[in-house]
This record gives sequence, structure tokens and C-alpha cells, in this order.
Amino acid sequence: MNKFKYYFVLLLAGLAIVSCNKNDDDKTEVVPLRDYQEQFNTDNADIEEYLKTNYITVTANMDVTISPITDAASQPSIMSYLDSATYPKLVLREIPYIHGITYKMYYLILREGSGVAPMNTDGVLTAYRGEYLKRVEKTDTEPEHLTTTFFDQVIYPKTVIDMYVGNVIKGWSETFPLFKTGTTTYNGDGTPNYQDFGAGVLFIPSGLGYYAAPPSSSTIPTYAPLIFSFKLYDIRRMDHENNGYSNGVLLENPDGVFDYQEDLNGDGFVRDYRDTTTYPNPPANPDDSDGDGIPDFLDHDDDGDGYTTRFELTKPTDAPFSGLSKYYPYDPILDNPATPNVDESELWAIPRRPTGELTDPTKPESITNPRKFVPEDYTAPGRLRIHLDKTYPYQKN
Repeated sequence: MNKFKYYFVLLLAGLAIVSCNKNDDDKTEVVPLRDYQEQFNTDNADIEEYLKTNYITVTANMDVTISPITDAASQPSIMSYLDSATYPKLVLREIPYIHGITYKMYYLILREGSGVAPMNTDGVLTAYRGEYLKRVEKTDTEPEHLTTTFFDQVIYPKTVIDMYVGNVIKGWSETFPLFKTGTTTYNGDGTPNYQDFGAGVLFIPSGLGYYAAPPSSSTIPTYAPLIFSFKLYDIRRMDHENNGYSNGVLLENPDGVFDYQEDLNGDGFVRDYRDTTTYPNPPANPDDSDGDGIPDFLDHDDDGDGYTTRFELTKPTDAPFSGLSKYYPYDPILDNPATPNVDESELWAIPRRPTGELTDPTKPESITNPRKFVPEDYTAPGRLRIHLDKTYPYQKN
């Protein structure tokens, strides 16, 4: 996917396909985008036909071959694995709101994986093979049929693909969180061995792929459904707050809270519904603490109290229950065994608003008479951490 990770949303915004044909007045003919629902209906019908007329073989290392069925008795269709109790298992997932419609996307689970699942905005280390699906018209020698054409492959990945900044297609970011990594060991020469990794096949309608704007460097036609077989080897947690761009360079300024820790409803997905091209009729965002329209994973001030999240996570110089870090970690962290002479342990994570005794018990709690932090403020399950609590730091009287 590396050379195809274009910003699909921006390319579609306001896009119209310009035909090279000229009319009688020698004017360029502008062809508008196809209707998303109508195109999805066509794509879905083709994908379902493909699933019913092809079978799959899988090696022990999760390498995939898909072939037309020639013997139905010994070659079960891919569609026959729909909702199977064992693997391979074909799943039909509904993906609402994108382009104002509800997409349905089939994906095949070859193996779920034994490790951790990425967020839809995390980085993934993945091997994959990509093909596009097209219908071949009837000829004198061949009946009408569906076929696939190869366009890209990575067998030995070396680069993590950021599924947010890298702007992979929606078909990837909407399904990779449903798989997990495996385990990794290393040979004497440093080369990795990956075991028990998640593996699958994605059958992606064009609206969740490149739609009318495939990469100019590719052979992919417009409105082509895509098929990706993949192996999920590893992930990298991401923290995506930034200050935008300067001279084309992304200015990173993360708030210190990873995206997966800002997934407030815990569903494995965070989304920016301000993108009205992709989400013309968005729902309320469950991952926007202060309701300002900026999801927490992109918001420098998650609770909207006027103090940046990074400021609120910065420890006071006299912070009690404190390790060496300048910032409170989201969760406790253990000592790094690779540095035996330094103890990096952080047993106290981001606290809630302090609940200990008042500085002056004879006066009410205020910005000049705060309560003291107690150990439970750093450890209580389900606590409202201070960067999400609009009442802290204390407001001026």
C-alpha cells in the first residue's frame, strides 16, 4: 500500500472527471462523479458474484490463492464461508455515514491473530497483495465474466504505514482494527520471524477504495473494487495532535496521550467528522469530550477548559507520588530493564481532580485553596483524569 497511500478524501473533494473527448464545439466534456449509492450497488453485486464463483486455498503461512470454481464438489465458494464457525470465516460488516450511505464490506478472516489490535489511526506493519476487480464483456470466444488484475505487493515489509497520516484507503482503516498482531522472534542476523499473526482478505467496494481518483502512477481504473490479502505483523501506537503544516512539512506536537487512549467508547475507531466530504451527515462524535467538533485524538485541549492537555499532564515541580518523567503517563509504566542504572518506573498515572484535605480546612475549595492529591487520585479505576475534567485546573473566582 506504500505507493498508493494518497489522501483519498482530499482528492475526492469537489472532484469531477475530465474526459479527453471533445464535443462538436471543441469543448472539454466534464463528467460528474457517479452516485455513491448506485456505484456501491454495482460494486457489491460484482463482489458477491466473485465470492460465489471463486474458491480460496491458504498455505500454513497464510499465503492466499483465489481461483475460479471448476468443481463445486471439491472447491467450496468463498461465499460458503459466510459466518462460518471456524476459519476461514467470511464476515459482512456495515460501515455507516461515509459518503452519506451505509457501505457493506466483505472480509475473510484466515486467522484473527494472538496479539493486540490496532486503532484505525495506528501504524501497521503488514505484508499484502493488491488486485482490482473488473468485468470482462462477452466476446466470440469468452462469456462475460469477472477477473482480477494485480497492481501491488509487499512481501517483506520494513516500513510502518500510518493509517491516518498515511491516508490509506477506508477499506483498510475500517477493517484492520478487527485483526490482531502475533508474536515476533529474531534470528541471529536480526531478521524477524513472525508467528500467529492476523491474516485476511478484504473485498473493498470502490467507495472505500480509490473511487474516481486512483493514483496516477497505478494501473487501477476508476470505480474499481479492490481485493487485498494481508498479514498483520506489528503495530505502532500513534499520537496525532499537530499544529498543521508549514512549507509542506507536518509540525508534530502530540499531547502525550495515544490515539487508542482517546477512544472514549472503546470501539477501536476514532473519526474526524469535520470532514464533510467523507461524512456529509455525521452522527454525534462519541470521542469528543468537550463537544467542540474536534475529536480528542486531534484536540490540544480535550476538555475545553482553556488549558492544553499537555499542560495538564505536566507534573508540578513538587508533584507527590512522582517518578522521573516530566509528564504523567496515561497508565503506570515499569522500569526499563535495558537501563539498569536508571529507574524509569512510573507507578502513578494521570490523576483525577484531587480529593485530599484542603490546604486550609477553614476555607472553601478554590484556586487559592486547593485540595491535596492522595494516592487513590492516581489509581482509582474509572476516574475522570484531569485532562478530561473541565473543572480542573481550578477556574479563577
